[in-house]
This record gives sequence, structure tokens and C-alpha cells, in this order.
Amino acid sequence: MTITVPGPTLGVVGGGQLGRMLAEAAAPLGVETVVLDPTPDCPAAPVARDQIIGDFDDPEAIGRLAERTDALTYEIELADPDHLAAASDDAGVPVHPTPETLRTIQDKYAEKEMLSEAGVPVPDYHRVDSAADLRAAVEEFGAVMLKARMGGYDGRGNVPVRSPDDAEAALAEIGMADDPAALAETFVDFERELSVMGVQGDGEVCTFPVGENVHEAEILRETVVPARTDDAVAERAQTVARDVLDTLSGRGVFGIELFETPEGEILVNEIAPRPHNSGHWSIEGAVASQFEQHARAVLGWPLGSTRLRAPTVSANVLGTVDEQRPAELAGVEAVLEREAAHLHWYGKDDVRPLRKMGHVTATAEEGDDTTALLESTRDLRDGLTFR
Repeated sequence: MTITVPGPTLGVVGGGQLGRMLAEAAAPLGVETVVLDPTPDCPAAPVARDQIIGDFDDPEAIGRLAERTDALTYEIELADPDHLAAASDDAGVPVHPTPETLRTIQDKYAEKEMLSEAGVPVPDYHRVDSAADLRAAVEEFGAVMLKARMGGYDGRGNVPVRSPDDAEAALAEIGMADDPAALAETFVDFERELSVMGVQGDGEVCTFPVGENVHEAEILRETVVPARTDDAVAERAQTVARDVLDTLSGRGVFGIELFETPEGEILVNEIAPRPHNSGHWSIEGAVASQFEQHARAVLGWPLGSTRLRAPTVSANVLGTVDEQRPAELAGVEAVLEREAAHLHWYGKDDVRPLRKMGHVTATAEEGDDTTALLESTRDLRDGLTFR
């Protein structure tokens, strides 16, 4: 393989914060990016070479993106796999991860079936096509997490159900009252939530260190790396993550969310066929970030090192206002004054409740207590306010 700089142009369906950080990581490699997003001046626009304004399922817009680039990828699961495949064929450019992988992961039931058939450990689950199906699942499992098969993210489209009598109301809450298409998954008595960012390159496979994720109201708040678990559990998480990668086609980064049970077993929760919020720590905490790895992998270039530079905590900056309004962040000075702390602002014009607006990352010296690092990073993040 011969690689020259300047390099190829990477087309990205989606221009949110993931597209922004992907463009930032690609630029030092000599790779330019063009993003497709329906929002004019999207978060990625200031750092990408150009933006095509269009919907994620607009075949004409995706076709124009393919014609202007040397490879296609996506940073959001709302991308249309059929249109990606057609644009790839028409323009003669590769798309990674493959549309087949995207199509499977877009459907939570199909994803669970794929993993289960491959022998990858997952929580017990049932397909839900009616209120009767949901009632039966609750009666069998005792309590379930009801998930819309399509379109859910950041906890949206998920609702806990503890009584068969709540079946109709739960389906209505996830928008499936008239046409149920859902998954009922048994509640997992987990010790902690983990994640592994896995990477498939051109004949190469690698994984990042295991992260520990702290959620509240189904939304990720912080990630701690290395995870505060024992070595045997971390090794098991890495093994399961590699087993997951074996079931997927195409190159790129995959965010693999996991449950650690009290017995130390690992169960796969969900997969994201793209860089993931729980991998943001890698920008400062790893030798090559998840975003650099994704660009390298999609282009078929050699992968970088996933080695942990130092214990790292990443904390999301979420919208704390009661209603949507122009975004202006205050209290930034404390983050900038802290040694080994880093602010990432996503460039979104408006703040609204629980919207991801940025993140704060802090690194520690070898041997420093990660719990103390988590608390101090939370304090930095909580000191940020929206005017």
C-alpha cells in the first residue's frame, strides 16, 4: 500500500459532534472531509472542507456526496443503508461499515438475533409485535426494558415495564401503540456498565481498553478508563468485543456496550457502527483516538495504537435549561486552568434539556486513584453553566 499526503477525501453522512471530531482527527493525516447533514452550518461544518445540505435518507444528496469523495462512512444510524449501497455502486467508492451491518444494527431485534445465533452472550429477550407479546415477556422475565426496534438513541425509545398491566401504556410511550415493533429485554442485575471500542481495519483488528460508563436517566454522563473492575472481567469484555467484531462486516470503529453481572459475566447490550460517546476519552487518553482509527480503518490504512496514555475520565456537558434557547457556556475558566483537563465544545447553536453540548476530559498520572479523578472531573463539568 502506498499512502501519500494530501490524501483522499472522506464523505460522512451526518455532521453532528461525531462528524466534527472525525473531521478534526482526519485533518492531520492529510484527509479532507465532506459531510452531509440537513442542518445548515452543522457542528462539523467549521472543520470539514464542505457540507452538503440534505436529509440522511435523501438518495440524491447521498449520491452527490459519493461523487465528491473517495470513501463513504456515517456517524449516525439514521443513514439509509439502501441509498448508501446504491451511491457506492454508482460512484464506485467503498462504504464502511457496510450497509448490511448498518441495516442489521438499525433493528435492535435483528441485532440481538445476529449476536445470539453467533453465540455472543446477550440478555434474554423477546420480540414484541403486540401488547400480548409484551405482557407474556413481563410474566416470564418479571420485568423488562421495552425498546423500539428502530430509531431509538440516548435512551429514547426505551421504557421499563414491570407489570403486564402496563403493556399498552408502555407501547404508547415509545410510539408503538398502533404498530408494535419492539424488543422486550430482561432487566439485567448488572454490577456496572462497560464498553469497548473495537476497530476493524484492512485485515487488522484491535480494541481499546475497557471503559466504565455511568448513566443517569438512560443518558451517558461519564466514562472512566480503565474500568474499575478486575483483570479477569476486563479480559472477558475484550474477548466478547472481539467476538462481536467477528459478526460484523466492513471496516471502522464499533462502540460495543456491555453489562458486567455480579458473577463477572459479560453480556452485550447494544452496538454502534461508528465512533461512540463512550470512546471520547480516547482523544486525550489513547495514542490514537477512536476518530483517527475510524478514518484510518474506513480508508483501509494501517491502524494506530490503542494504548492507554494515562487513566482518563470523560464527562458529558448536557443541556440543563428548561427550554430551548441560544447556547452560551459560562465557567470555562476553571476547566482551562486545570492541568491535564480538556474542554470539547460541539458548536451547537441552541441548548435544550439533556442535549449533548460538549464534554470535559481529564487525565491522571500513573497510579492515581480513578474514583478521585472521576469526582474531580464531575466537579469541573458541573461548574459549567448555560446563560
